[in-house]
Amino acid sequence: MGRPAAKELTERELEVMHVFWRRGEATAAEVRDELADSGLARAYTTIATLVRILADKQFLIQTNDERPFRYRPTRSYEEVSRTLLGDLIDRVFGGSREKLLVQLMEQKALTPEERALLEATLREEETP
Repeated sequence: MGRPAAKELTERELEVMHVFWRRGEATAAEVRDELADSGLARAYTTIATLVRILADKQFLIQTNDERPFRYRPTRSYEEVSRTLLGDLIDRVFGGSREKLLVQLMEQKALTPEERALLEATLREEETP
C-alpha cells in the first residue's frame, strides 16, 4: 500500500501553480512553454503529470471536456501562500512569528521600500 497523497505542494507543483495564478487558465502545454520561457525547461509529460496531481489534490479544476484540457486554479495565491507560511511558522519556528521575523531580519537588511511597507502595514494593524 502506497503513501497517502500529500496535501502540501512540492517545489515543482508550486512552479506550475505560479503559472496558473498568472494566467488564470491554461493547458499543460501552455504551462510548459511559459516555464521554458522563464528558464525552467521541463518535459511535457512531467508538466502533464504535475497538472494531474494538482487536479487530484484539488488545486486545479478542468474547465473543458475536449483535448487539450484546460485547467484553472481552485485556490488563490493568497490562500495557498497564507497556508504554506502558517505551516512553515508552525513546523520550523514552533508557531512563533517573532522567531520568523528575527530570522528574516538576520538574513538581509530591509530596503527603504521594504521598511516603509512594513511600517505602513504595522500602522494599519494598530488602527481599530
